[in-house]
Amino acid sequence: MQKMDRISENAPVFIIAEAGVNHNGSIALAKQLIDVAAKSNADAVKFQTFVTEDVVSINTPKAEYQKHTTESSESQFEMIKKLELSKTDHKELMKHAEQKNIMFLSTPFDERSVDLLVELGVPLIKISSGEITNHPLLKYISRKGIPIILSTGMSTLEEVAEAVSVIKDAGCEDLTLLHCTSSYPARVEDCNLLTMETMADVFDVQVGYSDHTSGICVPLAAAAMGACVIEKHFTLDKNLTGPDHMASLEPTELEEMVRGIRLVEKARGSSVKAPVESELEVRDIVRRSIVAKVNIPAGTVIAEDLLAFKRPGVGMPPKYLDRLIGKVPISEIKKDSLINFEMFETI
Repeated sequence: MQKMDRISENAPVFIIAEAGVNHNGSIALAKQLIDVAAKSNADAVKFQTFVTEDVVSINTPKAEYQKHTTESSESQFEMIKKLELSKTDHKELMKHAEQKNIMFLSTPFDERSVDLLVELGVPLIKISSGEITNHPLLKYISRKGIPIILSTGMSTLEEVAEAVSVIKDAGCEDLTLLHCTSSYPARVEDCNLLTMETMADVFDVQVGYSDHTSGICVPLAAAAMGACVIEKHFTLDKNLTGPDHMASLEPTELEEMVRGIRLVEKARGSSVKAPVESELEVRDIVRRSIVAKVNIPAGTVIAEDLLAFKRPGVGMPPKYLDRLIGKVPISEIKKDSLINFEMFETI
C-alpha cells in the first residue's frame, strides 16, 4: 500500500486529478489520462470502480446533463456498463501510474469494488457525494481501516453529520470532507465556499473542495481559503463523447490549475502579522522620520512648527512627536537633520 500522509493542515494542498470515467472504456485512453495528470504535477489521478449490476437498476434514467453528452437512446445502465474497468484493467493502470510517479486512486460504488481496491492496496478511499446516505456502504468502507475522503455534494449539514457519525462509529480514524456542488457544470454562484469553514468547525476534520465549475477560478479560491484537498475532473478533450468531458479541464488547464494552487499556497504563508525580510528596505525608504524643519539654534524650546516629517524612515517615527515638544537642544540642529533624543538636555 502506498503511504498516505499528505492530507493535513500543515501539508501542501493534496491535488486529485479526477479522470473518473473520461477514459470512455479505453485502457489506452486511461493511460493517456494518467500521463496528463503526472505531467500536471497533481498528487493523484483518480478513476471510478464499480460493478454496474450492483449500482444501477436496469431502467434507471440518465441525469439531464448526461443526456446532452452521451447517446440519448441508451439507459444509464448501458452507459455505465461501457465504462466499467476490470481487475486486470486496474492492475495495468496502477502499474502505469507507478511508472509515472503519481498516486493511483479510485472511487468505489459497491462492496465488491471496495474489496478490489483494498486488495490492490490503494492508500485511501474516496467516496462519491451520491453515497452519503448509503450508510451500509459507508460502514463497509470504514471497517477497512484506511483513510476516507467523503464528498458532500447535494447534502444538508444534518446528512453530513449522520454520515460522519456512521463512518467514525465504524472505526474510521482518518476522515476528510470535501465540500462540493453536484451539478455539471456548477454555477459559480452556487459554490458557497464558506461551507468549508462551517464543516471544519462543526466536525473538527480536515476539509477540502471537489469542483465542478468551468475553469480554475473557484478551486484556486478554495485553496486560498485553506482547502486541504482539491479535486477536479479533467479530460483529453472536452468535445469527446461521454458524461463528464464537458465539465472537465483539458490538459493545459489542469497544469495551470496545479501551478495556480501552488502559488496560492505560497501566498497564504504565515498567520503571523510581521514585516517579511523583503519589506525592510522598503520600510526604511517610504516611512517618515522627524526632522528639523529649519535650522534650530541651541537652547531653543522645541515647538511643533520647528519640526517636519520626511523620508527616509530610519530616524525617530512621527508617533513620538509629543515627546519632543518642549525639549531644548544641546547644540544647533541643521535643517532636515534626523531628530533623536540624544540631541536634547535631560530633565
